[in-house]
Amino acid sequence: MSFSTSSSRPAQVSAARSWAALVCLSVLQFLIAVDVTVVNVALPSIGNDLGVDPRGLTWVVVGYTIAGGGLLMLGGRLGDVFGRRRLLLIGTAIFGAASLMAGLADSFALLVIARLLQGAGEALALPAAMATIVLLFPEGKARSRALSVWAAVASCGLVLGFVLSGIITEHLGWRWIFLIAVPFILFVLLATVVLLPRDQKQERAPLDFLGSILLTSAPLLFAFGVVEAGENTGNLPWLAIAALIGASVAAGLFVTVERRAANPLVPLTFFHNRTRVRANLATALLSAALSTSFLLFTFYLQDELGLSPLEAGLLLLPLAVALIGAMTIVPRLLGRWGARSCIVVGLSSAGVGMIVIAIAAQFEAPAWLLIPAMLFIAAGMGFGLVGLQYAAVTEVTEEDAGVASGVQRASDQLGGSAGVTVYVGLGFTSIFHGLSPYVLSSGLAIIGLCIAGGIAARIALPNVDVTNTDSMGSS
Repeated sequence: MSFSTSSSRPAQVSAARSWAALVCLSVLQFLIAVDVTVVNVALPSIGNDLGVDPRGLTWVVVGYTIAGGGLLMLGGRLGDVFGRRRLLLIGTAIFGAASLMAGLADSFALLVIARLLQGAGEALALPAAMATIVLLFPEGKARSRALSVWAAVASCGLVLGFVLSGIITEHLGWRWIFLIAVPFILFVLLATVVLLPRDQKQERAPLDFLGSILLTSAPLLFAFGVVEAGENTGNLPWLAIAALIGASVAAGLFVTVERRAANPLVPLTFFHNRTRVRANLATALLSAALSTSFLLFTFYLQDELGLSPLEAGLLLLPLAVALIGAMTIVPRLLGRWGARSCIVVGLSSAGVGMIVIAIAAQFEAPAWLLIPAMLFIAAGMGFGLVGLQYAAVTEVTEEDAGVASGVQRASDQLGGSAGVTVYVGLGFTSIFHGLSPYVLSSGLAIIGLCIAGGIAARIALPNVDVTNTDSMGSS
């Protein structure tokens, strides 16, 4: 059996089988979403076991998000060319093997490599899974319901990652946050083979491999340069300088390659729409602050207050519950307020949350005083990212809708990794004596949010039709 070329569900696939396939793909979506946040509470335990400081531990987070965000566009294109079922199997297998590798890693370098491979597996599997859902369910109510399930699973995975990390790390050890995914990955692989129809022969098209390499290399070199600069407190950090120059060269070459490529990863004409450009820039800056806040919560609760991983995970429950609530109500408010108002509320809430984190850390506040910060961060994520997601796909056509969605998700992931690298990397460096690393990291994030606010203020969008926003919020 094979997918038809139309957007409707193939006649050979029954409704029951389509929903069974959705369950299978949702398990994969949940595992990948959990993997974004599940490492946060476990980071201090990983650092103690492998002898790594908080600045170095940022690689456990940014390695995954950079590889995933940098290769995401290529992953979607590979699925179109070589078949989505095939790419789904390959990407899921890579993700599972990398999870096993991470759980068994006996050195920090090996753990970071495993996280890079996990991100690569995500980049191959997720676009193929999303496209498969669209093809399995006919346009209308069935597809809307399927995408709503997909979005809800993603949100729950992100949220539950905090709690699961605390429980697993406390009772089984940090390695099991990776190892526990392996049997579920095997289930997804088996179910994919059984439930999904074989790919049709795809029309071959040139692939922009060089563009993907450059898009991934630039943030990786940038992250390495910032971390290396923070570690070098004496002599001139030549290695860091070389890495930062390399990042700039890779970014410049990416633009040049995209201009000349026969089938570019991201057609530069896509960015002629200023609303999209501003929305993606603001997304990157907001994600940078949000990712930074997650790490600051973890480090403060465990390293400063001495809480156990389980206690830290449970204390992050207000953030989880508030995020679920925000994701539930924001699509409705988006229709009443308009996207720009939701974006401004989200950015402002995130800024207040970072201020509360800085104040709490400065005065060595007890853990419960961080709860207001968690609520503000959750509101910032719910309002800000959903509003920006809408703005980032404004005025898309059938030809560039996929590119718009891919660029928005890449902006989210790469922005988050850049924020962790710069804000936490510089905040916890030893070159700033006398300043609290939490205050410095929060201050840098607040500056980024102020810049994002200035960008968002220039986004002009009409109000959203409430009936079309039910499945939003899955960025």
